[in-house]
Amino acid sequence: MCHTHDSRPPAAPNAGEIAEQGPIELVSADGTRVRAYRARPAAPNGRSVVILPDVRGLHPFYEALAGRFAEAGFTAIAIDYFGRHTEVPEDMWARFGFIQHDHVRTDVAAAFAELDGPVYTVGFCAGGTQSWRQAAAGHPGHAGAIGFYGMPHLVEDVLDDMRVPMLLLIAGNDAATEQAEFTAFAERLAGAGKPYEMKVYEGAPHSFFDVAHERWREACDDAWERVLRFTGAM
Repeated sequence: MCHTHDSRPPAAPNAGEIAEQGPIELVSADGTRVRAYRARPAAPNGRSVVILPDVRGLHPFYEALAGRFAEAGFTAIAIDYFGRHTEVPEDMWARFGFIQHDHVRTDVAAAFAELDGPVYTVGFCAGGTQSWRQAAAGHPGHAGAIGFYGMPHLVEDVLDDMRVPMLLLIAGNDAATEQAEFTAFAERLAGAGKPYEMKVYEGAPHSFFDVAHERWREACDDAWERVLRFTGAM
């Protein structure tokens, strides 16, 4: 599991105030109405993020994360992969196959249409994978793709089409993906001349980015700093 039900994201450094936050509805290119959650900052930094959750979709962790990004000055929209479906597999891991790449791309595009300035995607686990895939989607205004503990083997098919910088934040003790897969992915990105940064947090478990993981507080702080530097917000 990426996070426990009660997990919540850590705060960014120098967190500010949130002007407003709450659920919204997006309309995708195929006319489907998609559930999402938006948070606006009291002091905007001119940047925006689209948050791609793990396999649970719009879990409270990601609504809280939208607020955390707003505290850091970003306008943030977290999307729900399952907002367009009436039936969802009960088995969380079966949901990986349930998430359709084309649906994610069009739903992310609907979120982009609601945002201003350079827009970054950021995702976790399945969402990290989807965030990296957006680097090849050609979204107008897409400035970078951030992924925590994604799955490189689900990104390989679009590697040649990637056009925006990527940030890979990797758990050194990730039970879902072997470290060799991340290493090989980084080597392929470098060989293809794709701009990327990668940080491996040695010993950190899958889902270390959680306020409950006191042992990994320094890793969480470092991850936030890297996100802020990558987006030019620091």
